[in-house]
Amino acid sequence: MKFHTATLTAALLMGTSAFAGEITIYTSYEEDEAAAFLDLARAALPDVEMNMLRLSTGDLAARIIAEKGNPQHDVIWGFAASTIVNPEIEKTLEPYAPKGVEGIPAAFRSDEDKWFAVTGYMAAFCVNNERLKDKGLEMPTSWADLTDPAFKGEVVMPNPASSGTGYIQISSLLQMMGEDEGWALLDKLDENVAQYIKSGSKPCHAASAGEYVVGASYDMRAIKNIAEGYPITMVIPSEGSGNELEANALVATSDNKEDAKRFLDWTVTPEAATAYGKWKAIVTMPGGEKPQQFLDAGLPQDTSDVLHPTDFTAAAEDRTAIIEEWQNRYEN
Repeated sequence: MKFHTATLTAALLMGTSAFAGEITIYTSYEEDEAAAFLDLARAALPDVEMNMLRLSTGDLAARIIAEKGNPQHDVIWGFAASTIVNPEIEKTLEPYAPKGVEGIPAAFRSDEDKWFAVTGYMAAFCVNNERLKDKGLEMPTSWADLTDPAFKGEVVMPNPASSGTGYIQISSLLQMMGEDEGWALLDKLDENVAQYIKSGSKPCHAASAGEYVVGASYDMRAIKNIAEGYPITMVIPSEGSGNELEANALVATSDNKEDAKRFLDWTVTPEAATAYGKWKAIVTMPGGEKPQQFLDAGLPQDTSDVLHPTDFTAAAEDRTAIIEEWQNRYEN
C-alpha cells in the first residue's frame, strides 16, 4: 500500500511539474539587480518557472530585433525606454496594463499600454579619490571639466553602441547642448578617454580599482561601490544628469500570456517597489524612502533637481544616427 501511495504521490508531483507555467524573461538590469528581483518574483510565483536572459541594452535590442519574426521570450523587463520605443521592438509587444499600474504616473507609461517603467537610472561619475590626489587633479564637477587636458588618459566611458548607459550619456549631452556644441565637447572629451568599455558599470569598477581617475557610469553603481568601501566619490554632472527609464512589457507572441501577465502584475506590487528602492535611485512607483547609504553617497533626496528632462522618443529616433556618428568620429 505504501508503494502505491508513494507512486501516486510521485505521479502527482510529476504532473504538477509538467503543468507548471514557464516564461522566458529578457532583461537589461545589471546582473546583481536582476538576480535579487528575480528571487523575489520566484518566491511570489512559485508555480511559474522563470528563465532569464540578461544582456546589455544594445546587445539585447539586437537580439530582439533579430528574433522579431519568431520571438523566444514572453516578457521584457528592465529595458531602456529609449530603446523599447524602437518600432522594430515596439511592434512585437502587446498592450497590457497590469493591476496597480495606475499608481505609476502617465509620463512613465506608454499611451497605448505597450510598456510601463518602474525604475530608472542617471549618469554619474565614479572618481577615485586616491588617484585624483596622486595625479594632482581637482575634483571634476561636470562633463566640461573632463575635457581638461590634465585628465588625458584618465577617463573611461561606456560604449554607446552596446551600453544603454553609454548611449543615454551621449544622447543627453546632445539634447542639452545642441548638435554642434555637443559634438564639440565630445571631441575634446575623446582626447582624454583611455578606452570605451562595453558595459555601463565597468567604467566605475575600473575607477574604483584605481586603474583610472574617472569612470563615467551611473548612480547606483557608484553608490554600491562606495558602500563596499572603494575610495571613490560619486559626481552628478552639473550640466544635468542624463537619465533612462527601465521598461517592462508583454510580448505579443508569448505562448504563456497568463503567467507572463502574472509576472508583470508582480512587478508593480508594493513588495517589488520596496525591492526596487534598495537598488535603484529612480523608482516611479509612489511611496518608500531612499536608503541612508544613497544619501550618504551624495544622491539628492529629490532627484528631479538634478535630472535633465530626457526626450526618450527623440533619443530613440536619433539612436542610429547618433551611434553611427559616434563610431565614425571615435572608432575609426
